[in-house]
Amino acid sequence: MKLDDRAKVLLKALIERYIAEGQPVGSRTLSRASGLELSPATIRNVMSDLEELGLVASPHTSAGRIPTARGYRLFVDTMLTARRDEFATPSLPPDQPQRVIANAAHMLSNLSQFVGVVVSPRRSSVFRHIEFLRLADRRFLIIIVSPEGDVQNRVVHTAADYSQAQLAEAANYLNAHYSGLTIEEVRERLKGEVEQLRGEIVTLMQTAVEASSEAMKEEDEVVISGERNLLAVSDFSSDMTHLRRAFELFEQKTQLMRLLDVSSQAEGVRIFIGGESQIVPFEELSVVSAPYEVDGQVVGTLGVIGPTRMAYDRMIQIVDITSRLVSNALSHNK
Repeated sequence: MKLDDRAKVLLKALIERYIAEGQPVGSRTLSRASGLELSPATIRNVMSDLEELGLVASPHTSAGRIPTARGYRLFVDTMLTARRDEFATPSLPPDQPQRVIANAAHMLSNLSQFVGVVVSPRRSSVFRHIEFLRLADRRFLIIIVSPEGDVQNRVVHTAADYSQAQLAEAANYLNAHYSGLTIEEVRERLKGEVEQLRGEIVTLMQTAVEASSEAMKEEDEVVISGERNLLAVSDFSSDMTHLRRAFELFEQKTQLMRLLDVSSQAEGVRIFIGGESQIVPFEELSVVSAPYEVDGQVVGTLGVIGPTRMAYDRMIQIVDITSRLVSNALSHNK
């Protein structure tokens, strides 16, 4: 979108003033904030043009204007300048991954005064040991142990019933022949070995492998810190509907993971502004996120969730620093 220099200066001044104060910005305020020697009538004309472009809007209760999602997007993409903020660079020492993740979420929340979110590292689908335990007719428990010692459990319902002896036979075969492989590799190898194994044991193992794959997919976890910070944000505290919708998003962790997963597919900091797409479904919320790495491989995502009216330049710095700290802490902990 092409704007002349005068319109860009006025839009930037309006958004910065609105972010700082949270009130619709009028022509006189803009004249002072922009540093341009323009008459109120000229400024009103420019504002009218910006409104037609969908970059600003006029609340019914005020003669001033506020940014739209489209206006914020133009501001973020073309008008933000990098800043070095006043906060001291925090530390995040190497530790157990779960503790690093929890500390990072807390750090994001404290520095931003909004909500910190971290998707925990994706775990390997390699298994070291597997056990089956019969619970009842046509129901058994799968116990999967990873090379790191992590244990996952899953209850499986089957069409046929299996004895504990059959379950032990299937587990022993998997441990003897497939330990150290990924679940996906086990699945492919089983397809080629059907002829060599008894039919009911093959079916049992295939069922178990599918269930194990699902169990390992569910290992991604979202750690959230600072939801209560939104109670102090006027944009939410003045409207309980907005606050309730925000908290519903935090409860629906699958939706949060889907949102943050988009960030893991790109380098650097990404900004998602509420209302501009289905990625962030609520107009009142924006997300600033970035992937983090272990030994050069992206393994997760972290970010800040707050009101659309946030200091984006500061949030970018907070998220960028935290992603680097998490990457270092996890890489040095190996």
